[in-house]
Amino acid sequence: MLNSRKSLLLLAASAALALSTAAQARQWLLPSETMFTGSGNEWLTVDAANSTDLYYYDHPGQPWDAVITAPDGSTVPVENRMVGKLRQVFDVPIAQGGTYKISITNDQMFGSYMLNGEKKMLPRGTTPATLAAAIPAGATEVQTAEANNRIETFVTAGEPTTSVFTSGGKGIEMIPVTHPNDLAVDEEATFQFLLDGKPAADLEVVAIPGGIRYRADLKQISAKTDAEGKVRFTWPEAGMYWVSVSIGGRRGEGAGGPPPATPPQPEAPERRASYSMTVEVQG
Repeated sequence: MLNSRKSLLLLAASAALALSTAAQARQWLLPSETMFTGSGNEWLTVDAANSTDLYYYDHPGQPWDAVITAPDGSTVPVENRMVGKLRQVFDVPIAQGGTYKISITNDQMFGSYMLNGEKKMLPRGTTPATLAAAIPAGATEVQTAEANNRIETFVTAGEPTTSVFTSGGKGIEMIPVTHPNDLAVDEEATFQFLLDGKPAADLEVVAIPGGIRYRADLKQISAKTDAEGKVRFTWPEAGMYWVSVSIGGRRGEGAGGPPPATPPQPEAPERRASYSMTVEVQG
């Protein structure tokens, strides 16, 4: 009996590992809490990681630089930052009343060019500032596009405020209709998403509660933005949720069948952008 149980456990572990390997990695910021009293001498601890299982550490840590925007618009320096093998951790002093934004942004360029009859790809990590230097003299058929990645979370001391929710006009951004620190079970919340400063219509947004490591059902909620870029969720249970939306990505390999008689012309790389945030839903 014991051997049979061990075999079943091994099979379950193998299946879980296979599913975990096939699943996508998710980038997230996880605050130690999202609501503070506003006494002026409180501290926030934030975990930052890239993982398959939400809010568990199973991928190499990233050297991200977080930006903390205080309710008055000033930038608060992070303290006690540590970048480990699987995650990054830092502390934030909560001295002002109102809502803080914790964000990580990454703007890169990708694409290709021809040089001496050979197709070359832009080096990984090329940014708008280093693009000119990344393309060698004599390169032709240069094809480039921008990729913007934004990861955020929000915490509030005392009463929620909205001063940190401004658009920079680049990538995907979230402007709340419902404050992200005022979410409750069975109540509808509305968020507006912008792409390069304009309402992003017809984008699929997903919300997934944490803890997927210990359940078979992902419990993903999916919705699409309307013409104004707005999307609505009703939360079925309390906890931390990962909300994400993206555009672009790798192109598919096609539907199969014989190759076309005339090879297709090279396509310009498509615009890419992603946004994710962690929000807490109260019971």
